[in-house]
Amino acid sequence: MLTDSFGREHQYLRISLTDNCNLRCFYCMPEEEYDFMPAASRMQANEIASLAATFVQMGVTKIRLTGGEPLVRKDAADIIMQLSKLPVQLTLTSNGTRIHEFIDVLTDAGVRSLNISLDTLQPDTFLHLTRRNAFQQVYNNIQLMLQKQFHVKVNMVVMKGINDGEINDFIAWTKDSPVHVRFIEFMPFEGNRWTSNKVFTWQEILAVAQQQFAFEPLHNAAHDTAKAYQVEGHAGTFAVISTMSAPFCNSCNRLRLTADGKMKNCLFAANETDLLSALRKGEDVTKLIQQNVAAKAAALGGQFTTDFEHLNAQDLHNRSMIGIGG
Repeated sequence: MLTDSFGREHQYLRISLTDNCNLRCFYCMPEEEYDFMPAASRMQANEIASLAATFVQMGVTKIRLTGGEPLVRKDAADIIMQLSKLPVQLTLTSNGTRIHEFIDVLTDAGVRSLNISLDTLQPDTFLHLTRRNAFQQVYNNIQLMLQKQFHVKVNMVVMKGINDGEINDFIAWTKDSPVHVRFIEFMPFEGNRWTSNKVFTWQEILAVAQQQFAFEPLHNAAHDTAKAYQVEGHAGTFAVISTMSAPFCNSCNRLRLTADGKMKNCLFAANETDLLSALRKGEDVTKLIQQNVAAKAAALGGQFTTDFEHLNAQDLHNRSMIGIGG
């Protein structure tokens, strides 16, 4: 098993297929004219399959494909089908703009659960956040995937003064639709304009929800990052990912592989291990993987604490969110 120095076993690998995206969400991508990775530096389909197989041999049982937007990659379907042959639970995080083109591929690959990012239910706000006029496409695709019996989680990054007024609109959505909304606290990354006063915390989100709804907490599995709740009689649920105010690092079982083949043992880890270069040289990557896991910090990449009100984001050493993988 991939066990770190704190006894945490890691069974979950998130693989970024690309840092490219057809949206321009400011909290993820620093600038409109972002310099994407050159194709030669990205993992090729066979390299992704090879590294994924190595992780599976070392104990990984779940793989999530991320980006950027993973489905803008031309060989995304081929990669999905290759990974579906591994003995893992395979899933995907997408911005939802192209998911309708991949229904058959996802079905054939056995993918039944999806995370789709949608930070607002207002078309004008969507345009402001993403700099693209694609709200209706994303919303329609979420409804389509629900109709196709996919388990759909909607990721909503809550930002104070921008979309925190829509929290109860999202919870109301769960009444008649079996959609699972996940409110995510705003996190700091390179170039995403993060300031502590934009963070809308888990406690604040629940306080807003209580103004309109009576809800009960749901059972959380051992490695869940989200604290889940359900309003009685609602078809769906809502949850909060409280990375900033109440992190879940003590039970973390996640590892990350960036699109250029760098391994990160934490979303906020400053250090990365270059697995792709080693693979291309024909070297054994298992020792590099083990060393990376062993070096994992106790919490939050060892870079900050829950006292985020005094955090200066400029002091963090990390990539932008799109460079890491969602």
